[in-house]
Amino acid sequence: MTGLPPGSLACEVAGSTVVMLPQRALWLPEHETVLVADLHWGKAAAFRAAHVPVPVGTTASDLARLSIVLESTRAQRLVVLGDLLHARSGRHADTLDVIAGWRAHHAAVHMLLVRGNHDLHAGDPPPELDIACTSTPWRAGSFVGVHEPEPHTAGYVLAGHWHPHVTMRGRGRTSTRLPAFAFGTSVGILPAFSSFTGGGMYEPRPNDDLYVIADDEVLALA
Repeated sequence: MTGLPPGSLACEVAGSTVVMLPQRALWLPEHETVLVADLHWGKAAAFRAAHVPVPVGTTASDLARLSIVLESTRAQRLVVLGDLLHARSGRHADTLDVIAGWRAHHAAVHMLLVRGNHDLHAGDPPPELDIACTSTPWRAGSFVGVHEPEPHTAGYVLAGHWHPHVTMRGRGRTSTRLPAFAFGTSVGILPAFSSFTGGGMYEPRPNDDLYVIADDEVLALA
């Protein structure tokens, strides 16, 4: 496949070409759709509301990264596989204003949230953001989009929730943890899109094909 965005890598999953982007997103060219998972908008605001000193601007930074994804792919649809907002306490007016400005910039893109566990507590995004919400799986061709990575009878599952990372070890005792895509026989897991979210519950499975994001490039692990 030619004309890929910089740093991206294409592979075949369930009979279709998918493109892994270094911004932690998955592009399905056949469906003109970008998938992301675990954005956790407003997480830093929620921490500050609990009097935990964390940096400001993390949501704005993530939105800028997501803009690069939408503009480089020219996707017609953005599907969020759960955990769009982090918590009710993160629904700060300033945070929502930043998100509203970003949404207006991408008004032509249809956006859909497949609700995850955090969304049940944080609530749906404000109606003015024009983000459709559903608790049922998203379907496209052979793919089924959900939040939690469990096999589904209707097709190949694409999910988030587990925040996959891979620990890479160097000489001596040096090591680093890198966000990763993991594709198994029936389930593929996206890395958490949020830059303010660490590794989660993912444990490599014997048949997983792993792809890490390092220095703005997606690399296949041998």
